[in-house]
Amino acid sequence: MSETMSSRKSQPTSQRRRRRARPATVLRAAFLALLLAAGPGPLAAASAQAIDAKVDAALERFHKEVKGAAEFLQSAKGVLVFAGVIKAGIGVGGERGEGALRIGGKTVDYYSITSASIGLQLGAQKKDVILVFMESRALDKFRESEGWKAGVDGSVALIDIGVGKSIDTATVKSPIVGFVVGQKGLMYNLTLEGSKIHRLKKAK
Repeated sequence: MSETMSSRKSQPTSQRRRRRARPATVLRAAFLALLLAAGPGPLAAASAQAIDAKVDAALERFHKEVKGAAEFLQSAKGVLVFAGVIKAGIGVGGERGEGALRIGGKTVDYYSITSASIGLQLGAQKKDVILVFMESRALDKFRESEGWKAGVDGSVALIDIGVGKSIDTATVKSPIVGFVVGQKGLMYNLTLEGSKIHRLKKAK
């Protein structure tokens, strides 16, 4: 008995922490698998007109938050906007939302986004997720996919431009860049890796 207790005490702190973290990691992976398996799910009930209206509002908020946003988006090959992505739950929360891909300012397709996250989350939180395709090749690859996963099928560089600074094409080198706008403005220190995006069938 004393030898067992002694061996436990002698185990490195980092090793004990990893053991405690395993249940959370497994829980997160299982939750993400359920979300991705569900696909678009009940979100498909939203009409094309409703999604377009929300996308218009999200872009308006984006223009207010980011200096030079209008000119920057005009130079993009395509812009995918998810308005009001919802994160809900306590401890483990999933994120889901719908959006539209716009090329030349016009909607060409509708999509859903699903992802999972873990942490202390009280109530539902909403944010706008905007993906900007700077290169035609990246946009074409995205549109040809049946199910696109951030970080696997394409990397998304989240932009941190800093307070008071503007954005332009000269400062962006990535094929796909992302912005997240929350209730308090532009959000940083986030990741979109693992998010799954599916095309939706919508009647306009």
